[in-house]
Amino acid sequence: MAETRIRTAPELNATGRVRRGYVAVGAFAVLATILSACTEPDVILPGKREPITAVFSSSEAEEATQIVRPVNAAPDIRLPAQVANADAAQNRGTQAFRTDNPRLSTSLTPVWSVGIGEGDSRRHRIVADPVVSGGRVFTLDALTLVSAISTSGGVIWQRNVLPDGADEADATGGGLAVEGNVLYVASGFGAVSALDATTGATLWTQDLETTGAGAPMIYGDLLYVIAGDMTGWAIDKRTGRMQWQITGAASASNVLGAPTPVLAGDLVVFAFGSGEMQAVFRKGGLQRWGATVVGERRGRALANIGDVTGQPIEANGVIYAGNQSGRVVAVNAASGARIWSAKEGAIGRVVPVGGSVFFISDRNELLRLNAQDGSRIWGVPLPNFVKDRPRRVAEVFANHGPILAGGRLIVASSDGVIRSFDPKSGALLGRTEIASGATTAPVVAGQTLYIVSRDGRLVAYR
Repeated sequence: MAETRIRTAPELNATGRVRRGYVAVGAFAVLATILSACTEPDVILPGKREPITAVFSSSEAEEATQIVRPVNAAPDIRLPAQVANADAAQNRGTQAFRTDNPRLSTSLTPVWSVGIGEGDSRRHRIVADPVVSGGRVFTLDALTLVSAISTSGGVIWQRNVLPDGADEADATGGGLAVEGNVLYVASGFGAVSALDATTGATLWTQDLETTGAGAPMIYGDLLYVIAGDMTGWAIDKRTGRMQWQITGAASASNVLGAPTPVLAGDLVVFAFGSGEMQAVFRKGGLQRWGATVVGERRGRALANIGDVTGQPIEANGVIYAGNQSGRVVAVNAASGARIWSAKEGAIGRVVPVGGSVFFISDRNELLRLNAQDGSRIWGVPLPNFVKDRPRRVAEVFANHGPILAGGRLIVASSDGVIRSFDPKSGALLGRTEIASGATTAPVVAGQTLYIVSRDGRLVAYR
């Protein structure tokens, strides 16, 4: 029988010298070892079999019963008291303009709906959340039609803010803010208009010489707005004259719309399509600090778009913001110093309340993070792929929100359902239908929830 010599590792002899040894092993023994290994049975792991795509949320997960932590492991949360607010006149990013927990019934019933113009289409989208002031709800359709609706559902007036010589089909998007008896409208054509809130008459219009603009923020004598996703403007709210501007880094790929500037003491914070944030003194525009929302979720094509899609919000001296690429950050509002960074993206608004941070992630999860360090507490899957089948997983549902109202987190989705969740555990508390699906985030004022549907209707729930 042939003999195989296998060299072993060196070893020391009694004198301390290295001695090399050899082990003789028969070929038959080697063959027997190999054959015995081949006959060992496969180890079958116990548990339910899931497809590899199960890491993505599906429409079947809409009941949101699976969360990252057990319900009884979620830490307690102390929510602010419910307040019956009369108005919701500006974006919630600035503390002075928001009610953290507006009063709202635990069971929602639609009470009326009214058409506001063009709904979503292949080329145009409604992106302006409604604003509420003085017993009126103001909306902007997918083109340039502005409507004033009474809180009982009647149309008061409608005004087209299309610039002279422009084709309304050439742009989409924009945003709204109201102060006193003046409604400020930013359009997708890069123009800002001031309208009389009672009659809809145009008071002034300012061309920002760019395309696209987000919702404005009004404070003191100035209006602040981001246009073209790379320029921040300060405009005299009475005359429309430009006071100063700042410019961020250019970005080749942005998401429709732009974040609303946020007030933080004597600073205004602008967030641009490049992921850059700049804090400037609100009177003269001198920069105080700069920060970035950078980072990506590897393996996802959407991670190449670094736009700040998680609306910045200031709370207790901290500014929270996120991008859709896979990052949410918390920075000091006075210095811009980074406090923490979480490896989750944010689509839509970020809601810091009760020591936690809530938002909808880039993977269509409703998340709760610890506001102190950004650690994940729980995550609830929301409707994701419209057609959850191989080769048909390109289109996803849009989930808008969340907002905290009536002690619950509310998310409105384009799949035709408004969902309510427990802020402590993430458990699903209720469902309300919305025909054609939602296209804006919910807004609450006067114990009524307002939302715009994809077919261009303002719907009220009480």
